[in-house]
Amino acid sequence: MFKKISLSLIIATFYSFAQQNQSQLIDSIRLKEVVLSAKVILGSKFEAKNRTGSAYYISPEEIKKFNYTDVNRTLRSVPGVNVYEEDGFGLRPNISLRGTSPERSSKITLMEDGVLIAPAPYSAPSAYYFPTIARMQAVEILKGSSQVQYGPYTTGGAINMLSTEVPDDFGIFINSSYGSFQSGRLHAQLGDSKKNFGYSVEYLNYNSNGFKELDNGADTGFDKNDLVAKFKVNTNPEAKLGHEFEVKFQYADETSDETYLGLTQTDFIISPFRRYSGSQVDQMNTEHLQFMGTHTLKFSDYFRITTVGYYNDFSRNWYKLDYVSVNGENQGIANIIEDPVTFASYYDIVSGAANTSDNDVLGVKANNRNYLSTGVQTKLDYHWTGENTFHDIEVGLRYHFDEEDRFQWVDDYSLINGIMQITSAGTPGTNANRISDAKAFSSYALYKLKYKDLTLTPGIRYENITLSRMNYGTNDIERTGVELTERENKVDVFIPGVGFNYNFENLSLFGGVHKGFSPPSNQEGEKPEESINYELGTRFSYGGLTGEIVGFFNDYSNLLGSDLAASGGTGSLDQFNAGEVKVQGLEVLLNYNLLPNSERFVLPITIGYTLTDTEFLNSFGSENDIWGEVTIGDELPYLSKHQLNTTISFEHEKYEINFNGRFNGAFRTQAGTGRIPENEKVASNLILDLGGKYRLGEHIAVTANMMNLLDETYAVARVPAGLRPGMPFGIFGGLEIRY
Repeated sequence: MFKKISLSLIIATFYSFAQQNQSQLIDSIRLKEVVLSAKVILGSKFEAKNRTGSAYYISPEEIKKFNYTDVNRTLRSVPGVNVYEEDGFGLRPNISLRGTSPERSSKITLMEDGVLIAPAPYSAPSAYYFPTIARMQAVEILKGSSQVQYGPYTTGGAINMLSTEVPDDFGIFINSSYGSFQSGRLHAQLGDSKKNFGYSVEYLNYNSNGFKELDNGADTGFDKNDLVAKFKVNTNPEAKLGHEFEVKFQYADETSDETYLGLTQTDFIISPFRRYSGSQVDQMNTEHLQFMGTHTLKFSDYFRITTVGYYNDFSRNWYKLDYVSVNGENQGIANIIEDPVTFASYYDIVSGAANTSDNDVLGVKANNRNYLSTGVQTKLDYHWTGENTFHDIEVGLRYHFDEEDRFQWVDDYSLINGIMQITSAGTPGTNANRISDAKAFSSYALYKLKYKDLTLTPGIRYENITLSRMNYGTNDIERTGVELTERENKVDVFIPGVGFNYNFENLSLFGGVHKGFSPPSNQEGEKPEESINYELGTRFSYGGLTGEIVGFFNDYSNLLGSDLAASGGTGSLDQFNAGEVKVQGLEVLLNYNLLPNSERFVLPITIGYTLTDTEFLNSFGSENDIWGEVTIGDELPYLSKHQLNTTISFEHEKYEINFNGRFNGAFRTQAGTGRIPENEKVASNLILDLGGKYRLGEHIAVTANMMNLLDETYAVARVPAGLRPGMPFGIFGGLEIRY
């Protein structure tokens, strides 16, 4: 009741203030800023270039250039983004912003249409569900200062994916393609808008037989479906008090024959696309359901309130090889692949070189989990102008609940002549049987003051979080509570930040400082991850050359590591204290049109470079060998020190050719310093892609894409258990129809 009364008072106060100041609005400043939709962070490249912190807007035109379905390839063009691949198709990306831990993208704020989209953003943020980039209209990346609006993860930044909007006019869109590895895609949308309503229905299917080769010849690919429907109603544009309400429904499912089992160093050199016999039954099955309702109350062009209610339900079961048992002694697959000599008898079984003498030898775990993420958030935005000034006040409130429900089991198999046969079926709930949840109330206030060429954006965020776990134990599958153990952890924190931007004639100087925060787990007394983050940069435009250069420094007082199976841990999701760490780096972005005087052709080139330097400032040993033994001066694992991306496009009214080259520097998989040992190294790689489009008329175009032009064989990771390859050369052709 208190929150409802407070919200009503805030709304009434803002409305009264807006009415009183309406007469003071003057034209001394040309108002380029607009009140943005609650769905977006930036909304355009103009907003990205004028923000007080570093930001990037991947436009619809950029997304269409290569027809990427892999979010890793899409994001590599953005300085400050560090990713490592896992499956070669981008099904489960590992994304880092400015040196945050990349494992399962669990240390950044992920959103779709302004709503948290990780399966359980507070209690279990590892992104086993990730929206399909192929159906996105734009992608927004916010780094650096003045990002108190978006949490709870504020250290590196936020990524917001914008789904296809309801079109302004009637339109039909169909994009289909087919190519290497028997990969197919069908993407279609139908929509229209009238004066008081609009609708959109969108469907996407993306599938492949996979490029890896199982010893038994079975598929190693996937099949994904996405369905999105939107319907909106609104008052007349001239209405004194404007209302708009949009309902969004989204459903997605996936079946992928993916595994945690990689290759030994020797086997990777001999046959990098091989899949061992022991992974033949591994499969991921997921379903995702979203309901989202957005109401916008527009008092004037200068003041509006947007409220969003959301419900995300995600279920998944990754059925995959977990361990091998020899003479009653179990060994996890990560240990076996890391040291196949010591564990030769285990390796022979996994690789299919030996038959099992006993029945229950290969333990395949059903990682069966259900996730719920739901809440309501409200954003109030009011701006006005004064003499030589522009003012904007933004206030946000959110109540959020999420949970992860684990109900897992293990089936045992034998392996005879390379074929796995189930010998003992496990009982659901006998491996893991617990529920973790989080209740969070968050709010923020951001004030933007523009005086002549100077812009200041001070702000503060508040997070109140209660994290809980109920563990029913593996003997109480009915969840009667006879063996129930409970634990709880509470966090109450203020997160301040301030940014500035000063415009000169051909360049601007921007920067700021803000507090970095990442929630802890539900372990009692565990402290959150905290840091102080600084950035200083410049944007410039001179002689047709535009760009941005930014330096950043993140000073961690308490870095948290997570026990993720995806990074070689046990999968408990418990976190541990890694102490003080510093992350610093440089981001460079340059744009230039090589044919500035041509009327028929455009030849733009974009170059992006990222330097990321990391250092532990204390020593410790990670209990589950996630980072290994750490000593002062060691570098963080899984982060490339150098990344370089170049895109060149040759554009004409009838056709376009787009070329992309990206260099990803070597990175280590265990903390260390100096030369990276070969058994802890993922080598550097240079990957070239080519995309093209030829327009047959106003409504029809032919598309073609080639991935990894040089057919480079390269490793992308050594986790979860062994080396795994990136996608080899692939060619894809398609047809695009728009009416």
